[in-house]
Amino acid sequence: MQQNNAAFKNNNIYIIFSVTLIAMMGVASITPAFPDIIAHFKINPQQVGGLIVAFTLPGIFLTPVTGTLADRYGRKLILVPSLFLFGIAGISCMFAPSFFWLLVLRFIQGIGASSLSSLNITLVGDLFSGETRTKVMGYNASVLSIGTATYPAVGGAIAVFGWQFIFILPILAIPLGIWIIKGLNNPEPKNKTKLKDYFSRVWKTINQKNVWVILMLSIILFIILYGTYLTYFPLMMKTRFGSESYTIGLMMSLMSVTTAIVSSRLSWISKKITIKQQLIVGSLSYFFSTLLMMIAQNYGMLIVSVMIFGVGHGVIIPSVQNLLVGYASIQERGAFMSVNSMVLRMGQTLGPLIVGIFYSLKGLNAAFGAGSGLALLMFLIIQFVFSASSHK
Repeated sequence: MQQNNAAFKNNNIYIIFSVTLIAMMGVASITPAFPDIIAHFKINPQQVGGLIVAFTLPGIFLTPVTGTLADRYGRKLILVPSLFLFGIAGISCMFAPSFFWLLVLRFIQGIGASSLSSLNITLVGDLFSGETRTKVMGYNASVLSIGTATYPAVGGAIAVFGWQFIFILPILAIPLGIWIIKGLNNPEPKNKTKLKDYFSRVWKTINQKNVWVILMLSIILFIILYGTYLTYFPLMMKTRFGSESYTIGLMMSLMSVTTAIVSSRLSWISKKITIKQQLIVGSLSYFFSTLLMMIAQNYGMLIVSVMIFGVGHGVIIPSVQNLLVGYASIQERGAFMSVNSMVLRMGQTLGPLIVGIFYSLKGLNAAFGAGSGLALLMFLIIQFVFSASSHK
């Protein structure tokens, strides 16, 4: 494993960062165009959440499979075809003749995306350890946030010319796949044991109290992110303030920029406050930010709310990932991290559906109220269930 600043002097880390950027592209780049897609296909606001659901749904079922295959046959063998499928299906969305076919193509693109958000973190665990791993995890979360900051702005700007053009971006996954073939230099697991023994080790790693708590927190925070924030924040700006797609994209980018700044300081933050305190900061930030979004009546309040959300996101995401990746060895890390990715996909998929129910009953206020309630649940779990003394 590579240590200290030498980690930043080779291609591996930049390939990991690039995979992270592609993994986030599938949702972050299209949400500012949701109002335009609703108008074009004459659908209701609840239906547009299907573009997230269709994309994330395959990951629930396929991520554990791809993680297992990556442990048995190597990371590259899974990453490269996944990126090619992501790119081809993504650009095909431009030509969807109906909302139904757009959902179908998003589902196929989601198949390609299913391995990306677990294998990038798996590679961090394979290549780095100790404080260097913490730093790289923080920087990777910053890259992720830079992507989610840039994609809404870029997507919003592109959507001015037509919502179809936002689906040009996925083609970037194809040259990345070629780069991985030629440039990724990583240790590959050498699993020669029987599948029964392999799955026994994976289960033993998963079946720990803190691991279950972390997975539970992950699904809740992604319900908040994909349900309350990514689906209904753009709609709130459109209906309450009459904001155009580019303005929506810029506002959402502010959250991601804040996240990037905070997560890049994870190593410093970890020296100042405990892991439990980091998780508490994240959950309370979600709570107060979604409450503020619910009552916001001007852009100033919106700016404060998204920055608070960004602080929480910047602390909790890399902290959770760094916690999890240390629990498994290279021999089963792919499958272990794929379970976390599966849980995230469940949160991404359930988010628009669950929060959509609240929206259908009581409108936008209920959608943001649901986010606040879930954040409070996260805080209670961290405060009373998480064992700070037992994490690795």
